[in-house]
Amino acid sequence: MILSGQEIEKRLGTDILIEPFRHQQLNPNSYNLRLHNELMVYTDPVLDMKKPAQTEQIIIPPEGLVLEKDRLYLGRTCEHTTTNNLVPMLEGRSSIGRLGLFVHVTAGFGDVGFSGYWTLEMFCVQPIRIYPDVEICQVFYHSIEGDFHNYDSGKYQNNRGIQPSLLYKDFS
Repeated sequence: MILSGQEIEKRLGTDILIEPFRHQQLNPNSYNLRLHNELMVYTDPVLDMKKPAQTEQIIIPPEGLVLEKDRLYLGRTCEHTTTNNLVPMLEGRSSIGRLGLFVHVTAGFGDVGFSGYWTLEMFCVQPIRIYPDVEICQVFYHSIEGDFHNYDSGKYQNNRGIQPSLLYKDFS
């Protein structure tokens, strides 16, 4: 079952933490998250799953930044979220998708107990100008049935910013 916006608001401070929380970003069954001004791109010509990838940081200026098509950009949300007893899910906003900008390639599924900033896997089908602080995606919450363990991965839990792939740690 998906939580309504009113239920999201009721659970703030207990099962759901969103910092900062702004009431105007609350929807009927989700909460809009904003794009931070930092992006990250991979600089290696070939990515190797068994090795840490080289990256470069890009700052989105107030006047915006044009993203190139067919290039992966990692971004992050301005909001830090913590979810207890629920499964958080991330989706792009329809207005963003209609411009051909995808905000997650595959990782829209969160884990119960996740705490951190959401890393966005941004990919566009044609060049698009983006801006910092735009409401780019939305988080929504599912109830969870049965016994569970909270997410406790040392890879992405309690992150402080954009997280490139840490898959190489699975090979050690």
